[in-house]
Amino acid sequence: MISKADVAHVAELARLEFSDAELDQFTAQLDEILNMVDQLESVDTTDVPVTTQSVHLENIMRQDVASTPTPLNELMANVPTSKGNLIQVPAIIDKEED
Repeated sequence: MISKADVAHVAELARLEFSDAELDQFTAQLDEILNMVDQLESVDTTDVPVTTQSVHLENIMRQDVASTPTPLNELMANVPTSKGNLIQVPAIIDKEED
């Protein structure tokens, strides 16, 4: 069984603050979870094969083939402001003096 002090300690480590009612609620919930884990540990799995994935997954990727590049005028068609072949964006770093 997990204690309220244990839950409060973990909350403090995570820099979380909870009321007493919340600590009571979380203690009860965590205790239920730990009891379920204990039940799972008691299941006999001696003849069960190891399973890494329940569904066979396969990477579906296109071939990396060079192709003709998109024309620059099509790429720049939706750009709000540009300067030459560059996209202009608002400055996001302020230059502050020390």
